[in-house]
Amino acid sequence: MALDDESFGLLQQSVQRFIQERLVPAENILEEEDDVPADIVADMKEMGLFGLSIPEEYGGIGLAMVQECEVAYDLGHTALAFRSVFGTNVGIGSQGILMDGTDAQKADYLPRIASGELIISFALTEPNAGSDAASLQTRATLDGDHYVINGSKRYITNAPRAGAFTLMARTGGEGAGGISAFIVPADTPGITLGKPDKKMGQRGTKTCDVMLDNVRVPAANIIGGVAGQGFKTAMKVLDRGRHARR
Repeated sequence: MALDDESFGLLQQSVQRFIQERLVPAENILEEEDDVPADIVADMKEMGLFGLSIPEEYGGIGLAMVQECEVAYDLGHTALAFRSVFGTNVGIGSQGILMDGTDAQKADYLPRIASGELIISFALTEPNAGSDAASLQTRATLDGDHYVINGSKRYITNAPRAGAFTLMARTGGEGAGGISAFIVPADTPGITLGKPDKKMGQRGTKTCDVMLDNVRVPAANIIGGVAGQGFKTAMKVLDRGRHARR
């Protein structure tokens, strides 16, 4: 999965122009409003930036990892908040579905993620489970053909913008083997968001807590359709993301 050199060169030139002509001049607006202007987000969608890493068969551009890293490097020439708008769609939000999702899950979610119609966030970190992700406490209890999820997530990037979450919860016993990954629509009853975090920098980026109170999610929303694989999925997603952030 990669663009040919000529096509990638044209894309990169387009991104570089966009950065210099649209993003850099908007940095003051971003700082003042603590948000990315809607017209810039619309331009990002039009350029396909929400689908940089999504295969062409699902409506994305289908960059190789090294190409994605080059684009990320270019975007480092402007405020990080611009990249954060589509960053979870390109990276941690979508990759669990792309790597381990069922064919039906990929067909349902990836085209909307690639177009920017759906913002998807990655919900792993908890108040008492950060670097030690295997100790997470959010619990998903099977109830018929649904799981009922209770718990909370912390510092979730793009949560205030998200239409769905790739969310890890415990369906089994302690440790990594008891964790499953779910696709959870953000409008599911029982989901509430905390106030957006106030940070020392990176104005325009959005993070907040996500609380889940008896949130009912179809069992079919387990990524890959198999319980107990969520920790592996999460680690693969995070390993991939480290390349694009070096």
